[in-house]
Amino acid sequence: MAITQSNRSIPAAFTTPLNVVAAIISISAAASAFLVWLVFFHSPIDAANTHLVFLPALNALLNLLCTVALLFGFRYIWREQVTQHRNAMFTAFFFSTLFLVSYITNHALHGDAHFQGQGLIRPFYFALLISHILLSVLALPMILITFFFSLTGRFQFHRRIARYTFPVWLYVSVTGVIVYAMLAGFH
Repeated sequence: MAITQSNRSIPAAFTTPLNVVAAIISISAAASAFLVWLVFFHSPIDAANTHLVFLPALNALLNLLCTVALLFGFRYIWREQVTQHRNAMFTAFFFSTLFLVSYITNHALHGDAHFQGQGLIRPFYFALLISHILLSVLALPMILITFFFSLTGRFQFHRRIARYTFPVWLYVSVTGVIVYAMLAGFH
């Protein structure tokens, strides 16, 4: 059985099950809600900041490594080196996953860091931070859906969404490093 879409016949096996996409979006929404609770409502376990003080720097390093893997992945797919592209994207996903674990651990222990910069740098920082946070919430389901399409052989859909996922994911990774550098520089 085939489904027609835009005057093309697509085998039913390659259509996207909406329940999978809905589950990815639901999991992403739950993860985002948890992070909001963790950052804004959870009392830090180590408010004195005496344990695992290296975590913010580790988070920035993981974001940087993710950025490098993303750029290599883009370069590889541009050159049609599909296997290298896949490996680079799995590497980026791995670093992002480690980042998330480290980020959750850091916020559970220490809570949210407060920016101490004054003057013109302050509105710039908060504009960057707000865009980083909003796009990171959007990036999670986009990344998972993009990976789902790739892993299930739906490469046409994978390419379509990856065009949007890549710049969002790259922006979130790069701005994560910048936010850390600004927090560290004005702490």
